[in-house]
Amino acid sequence: MRAVLVVNPQATSTTAARRDVLAHALADVVKLEVVQTRYRGHAADAARAAVADDIDLVIAHGGDGTVNEVVNGMLSDPRPEHRMPRLGVVPGGSANVFARALGLPKDPIEATHRLLQAIASDSSRLVGLGKANDRWFTFNAGVGWDADVVAEVEQLRGRGRNVTPALYARTALSCYFRMSRQAPQITVRVGDEPPTTGLHTAFVANTDPWTYLGSRPMRMNPDTTFDTGLGVFSLSDMNAYVVLRYIAQMLRGRAKPHGRNALRRADVDYIHVACQEPLRLQVDGDNLGERSVIEFVSVPDALRVAV
Repeated sequence: MRAVLVVNPQATSTTAARRDVLAHALADVVKLEVVQTRYRGHAADAARAAVADDIDLVIAHGGDGTVNEVVNGMLSDPRPEHRMPRLGVVPGGSANVFARALGLPKDPIEATHRLLQAIASDSSRLVGLGKANDRWFTFNAGVGWDADVVAEVEQLRGRGRNVTPALYARTALSCYFRMSRQAPQITVRVGDEPPTTGLHTAFVANTDPWTYLGSRPMRMNPDTTFDTGLGVFSLSDMNAYVVLRYIAQMLRGRAKPHGRNALRRADVDYIHVACQEPLRLQVDGDNLGERSVIEFVSVPDALRVAV
């Protein structure tokens, strides 16, 4: 088996020692090439080249952003003559939502052991993915509040700040107070339903949970999985009491957030989001800049994952 290991050396919880252990363990069972990313988009370029070279397995070692880049690189050329390799994931970021939703351990060494077991037994599963316009996402996407948080955390990280749950929480609170004073900008149309106007946010999920607050899962759409369509959750009221009530629901086991101030749907194929003024869009925790119209599409069985 030929494999390419795509490593983000800047990921939160990766170290040179762990990368060496991972590479040596994999090199014992596969013919391995290691690519260490040097620039934004390098992981996608490496994955694209691996598909063109008929590689059997592409392994992403980094955070959710690295996984997203690898997936987009793998699926960037749909020509049928290119046999699609399997994806392997060894978490190396802070949240690692995609890996944890697959049932993988957060610890990179344990996750490597699981990957070696999957390779030895030729075990894999198909997962559905989402698309936001032309960008694939593995676990979530969002317009408005969460995208603002992602963008501002990226800026803080660029200035040398360590990314921690506390930093995300403080940034989310700051973005909330700013957004709560603004008029709603978003209209959401789910499938063939009539559009819903006057919304402040649009959270789109491809699996459950939406994300993690430290070790606690945040369940925005608990009945959304890799085997179903997309889920959407939007708020029409940003009153502090209303928002805190929904957050409490999301952190309470597998309860489904509900209330008259929310639009929530699960297992849908298509979601159309229109913004009166351009708003930020994020996919898998990656800021894509501002958009006025976003079409979210569910793509079943889009990728085979070694797990």
